[in-house]
Amino acid sequence: MHAPPKADYPIIDPHTLPDADGFVFGFPTRFGMMASQMKAFFDSTGSLWQKGALHGKPASMFTSTASQGGGQETTIMTAVTQLTHHGMIFVPAGYSAGGVMFGVDKAQGGSPWGAGCLAGADGSRQPSEAELAEAENTGKQLATVAKKLKA
Repeated sequence: MHAPPKADYPIIDPHTLPDADGFVFGFPTRFGMMASQMKAFFDSTGSLWQKGALHGKPASMFTSTASQGGGQETTIMTAVTQLTHHGMIFVPAGYSAGGVMFGVDKAQGGSPWGAGCLAGADGSRQPSEAELAEAENTGKQLATVAKKLKA
């Protein structure tokens, strides 16, 4: 997608997913659904699916779009099918971020389905403080559930 490589970020091997207690998957939106690269990643987990290796693991999601109304909710709604086929537990943040989700004074991404960012058509817009707070809250919600399930 013309994004520069990020040498300092590790690239996960799908076969190491069973080692994790939970997941927060993030991916850009393309025409109201996950980008094809993320779909290919999930497609590569077929052997894990056959073994039930991810069954019962909690997962949340976040996304970005080029514009308001760009499909943040539909992207996550349609991506939940990947989790469902693995028997994973979808953990949406809902409106637990408090006032952040109710702010309408500035344009912002996100929904009760998952954190989101309005990235702009060229991807240059960085997440706002509200969008970052929502993403942090999503991570906290997922970590709380993962910790309880692990216990």
